[in-house]
Amino acid sequence: MDKGIIICLVGAVCSACVSCSKPEEQAREVAKQQVGSAESTVPTVDLLTLTPTMFSYDIVSNGKVEAREYVDLRFTSASGAVIDRIMVVNGQAVSKGQTLATLDRFKLENTAATARNSYERAQLDLADALIGQGYDPEKRNEIPAEVMRLARLRSGVAQSEVQLREAERALEDATLRAPFNGVVANLTQKAGNAPDGSKAFCRVISTGGMEVKFPVLESELALIKTGDAVEVKPFSAETVYSGKIVSINPIVDKNGMVEVCAAINNARGLYDGMNVRVNVKRNVEQALVVPKSAVVLRSGGRQVVFTHENGKAMWNYVTTGLENMNDYVITEGLQPGQEVIISGNLNLAHESPVKVVK
Repeated sequence: MDKGIIICLVGAVCSACVSCSKPEEQAREVAKQQVGSAESTVPTVDLLTLTPTMFSYDIVSNGKVEAREYVDLRFTSASGAVIDRIMVVNGQAVSKGQTLATLDRFKLENTAATARNSYERAQLDLADALIGQGYDPEKRNEIPAEVMRLARLRSGVAQSEVQLREAERALEDATLRAPFNGVVANLTQKAGNAPDGSKAFCRVISTGGMEVKFPVLESELALIKTGDAVEVKPFSAETVYSGKIVSINPIVDKNGMVEVCAAINNARGLYDGMNVRVNVKRNVEQALVVPKSAVVLRSGGRQVVFTHENGKAMWNYVTTGLENMNDYVITEGLQPGQEVIISGNLNLAHESPVKVVK
């Protein structure tokens, strides 16, 4: 056979084989692409194994700081005496018993001296009256009570005692002293002027501690109790103070609010009347907690959590309870040990295939 013919025949056979293999390769490639496309449409999800754990929740409110103890001091004398000296200024720290201000004592001292003289004269008149009735004024325990009462009235001793006590009290009240360790506030009156009886001379705020009063909703009342921890943050500063609830006023106002009072620890830097943000913090043990990303809403506004079983997403209606900024407490619908889908769940349906990332 001609050598050229043989070469042509071999080439034809090889060409035929190549042409026959191309459809098979193309089919295999199409199948791979279809499988890859199908796999790429399966959503990937993250899982969280559900176990009972500690849950911390916050109730946020706005409140106002108040001094735990304060006293409004005022001059009570009606003698017309003017303010003689003022020894303190607003914001000054004072100690218990420290003199804050005094009135002009001239008239007050004269009034007290006159009352004392009147009392002493009345005592002499009383002694004369008792002697006149045959009694020894030095042995008053031997004098009948009714005889002594009448003698005191006739001599004017009873009235003189009252006048002397009033004069001495007015003299004592001419000096204002701090009732406890604290800080002076609301001091507006000036020396040389008569005290303004319509308002207090100043306020002394105790440095023993501050408290904050804040409202909570009636519906949240069951979630708090005395002893719960609070965090207090002034609007005008970044410092956060700690404290505890000490009382809950058992009255609901017309707006459905209940007033709560908390004592603040180490309240240095806080002022009476300061506006603050209050966070009530409380822990619940053995709660089933899921991230808020795990809960989705479906028709009718019902809450749904998807769990993972054998590569599929399973639909679970749930009921949520307490919540904080990041998590919900699940009260119905889930059990410990279930694998909760916490991401990639927005478009899932019941028994949708899923691919677990972690």
